[in-house]
Amino acid sequence: MTTPHLFQPLTLRGLTLKNRVAVPPMCQYSAIDGRAGDWHLQHYGAMAASGPGMIVIEAAGVVPDGRISPYCLSLHDDATEAAFTRLVGALKGFGGDSAIAVQLNHAGRKGGAARPWEGGGPAKSGGWSTLSASDVPFDSGWPTPRAATADDLAHLKQSFVDAAGRALRVGFDAIELHSAHGYLLHQFLSPLSNRRDDRYGGSLDNRMRFPLEVVEAVRAAWPADKPLGIRISATDWIDGGWTADESVVYAQAFKAAGIDYVCVSSGGLAANAKPPIGPGYQLPLARRIRHEVGIPTRAVGLIASPHQAETALAEGDADMIAVGRGFLDNPRWVWHAAQALGADIAYPPQYMAALGRLWPGAALARSQAAAE
Repeated sequence: MTTPHLFQPLTLRGLTLKNRVAVPPMCQYSAIDGRAGDWHLQHYGAMAASGPGMIVIEAAGVVPDGRISPYCLSLHDDATEAAFTRLVGALKGFGGDSAIAVQLNHAGRKGGAARPWEGGGPAKSGGWSTLSASDVPFDSGWPTPRAATADDLAHLKQSFVDAAGRALRVGFDAIELHSAHGYLLHQFLSPLSNRRDDRYGGSLDNRMRFPLEVVEAVRAAWPADKPLGIRISATDWIDGGWTADESVVYAQAFKAAGIDYVCVSSGGLAANAKPPIGPGYQLPLARRIRHEVGIPTRAVGLIASPHQAETALAEGDADMIAVGRGFLDNPRWVWHAAQALGADIAYPPQYMAALGRLWPGAALARSQAAAE
């Protein structure tokens, strides 16, 4: 029997993923002083046990004021490194054999925000002054950021490099740079947020310059046998903003700079953007970059069912599929996908009693769900 595309391995440099399922970074807003804690252990542990090919730990600020909120992770000092070491060590012992990556980020003008369940927007307490490509606020009611100076840019690049060094000591299998969703690297890319008149603003080449300098610096510091990925917003979904055409050029440039895969998302730069949200709405963006640039691509965005994911891979839209909220709803998503697609996968022995061939309740649960 042919192995479903979703359960075929994928090799990125010296790392082989056992399947094409990825858990994308999803902020939990549950860190204490940037440190991962027990919430993160149970959250990622539940998903690791089901065995996705890759789990990308949520955005970690490369400096404390690079966090999205005061409750987000960071990887900037010995304490945050030690907390990550505990977390990653536990995940690698849970039997799912997933590659564990971390997303490195600087939130720029969107930093210091309140948690979503506390209203979002700028935090009423615990926030900080922000910086960006230019002194353009994210939206009305948001503070005006300070335009980054040459010294700031040098410090920021070194902060990404330092965080990469910590990620290596922690034991991460891969790093993913966050160049999407309106955070700092994206702020340099988009003409809506970048109004600079120096070598980092204006033309497309200039707007790409700082993000590519970060890519090059991290790639030089990260071992040659370990993959370096990047997440992008392929379009701002607003006139005058970052476009899919520019994303193709950017992808060609960061591929040449040593990026091994790209996760293709969209939006997040402008509060008034109106993306055409629907099932798999970002797949055409992933497909275009995959075919025009020739780089391994991960698709994300309202891909919820195993058959939908399998079709996207079979039709060449992407090389990997990221399932976000689907994993929040069902941390055993991989097991159910294997059953739906007829794939034979390994299970932790502690959970073998729940397999359909051993537990009559599995068929009963499926029939009841179908009846509903």
